[in-house]
Amino acid sequence: MLQFLKKLALDAGRICLEGSEHLSADDVEFKNPRDLVTVVDKRVEKYIVAEIKKVHPDHGIIGEETGRTETGSDCWWIIDPIDGTTSFVHGQPYYAVSIAFRKGGELKAGVVHAPALGQLFSAEKGQGAWLNERRIQVSATRQMKGSVLGTGFACLRAGLEKNNMLYLNRIMPAIRDIRRCGSAAIDLAYVAAGKFDGFWEMNLNIYDIAAGVLLVTEAGGAVCDFSGGSAYPEAGIVATNGKITNELLGYLVE
Repeated sequence: MLQFLKKLALDAGRICLEGSEHLSADDVEFKNPRDLVTVVDKRVEKYIVAEIKKVHPDHGIIGEETGRTETGSDCWWIIDPIDGTTSFVHGQPYYAVSIAFRKGGELKAGVVHAPALGQLFSAEKGQGAWLNERRIQVSATRQMKGSVLGTGFACLRAGLEKNNMLYLNRIMPAIRDIRRCGSAAIDLAYVAAGKFDGFWEMNLNIYDIAAGVLLVTEAGGAVCDFSGGSAYPEAGIVATNGKITNELLGYLVE
């Protein structure tokens, strides 16, 4: 299953790279005034879904662009064709193809492929996580003051009154620094690889985080919602190396 996922992601990445070379203003649409989608997003998801259906026609699909396809199966494929479309449109490398496989409510395999960065992250339940075939693990940082965190602002794009600026202003003075990739999939993959010590965000969807969550947990990290529970991403998502989770949660209380 993991090899199949990797092939899908690598093929999809090539579609992204080819599409980025010829992208024009006519290829970009607006879901809302600040949320973009391109013909390449749709092309990538169409390819991934078609390839899955060839092999697993009875499986369900959750895709950012095509929505939810029920089949009665307990096997699901969760797809974000381009996570970080704004970066993609602006010619920046921080976008990724994210694909996860879930069975019986449990994530079994996942990949996050950042084609412009040449990075393929993969994980399989109980088998660990990898970056370009090299085993990865979360960082050893034990305190917020020595940490580098990632976050994002999907809440601002959605125009929510309650947004991440409150938490950013609390957290920023307490850490070493912050990084902003614009792709939750990459942010989570970077937590798994020890490049970030933690990540938090609100207003995400399951296709944004599914593969990344498995990467983090298989690399030894921890994932929860803003209250320390399991209602993510609906109640916010926090992913860390497992050592700074409680300290970070302290900044996310109401």
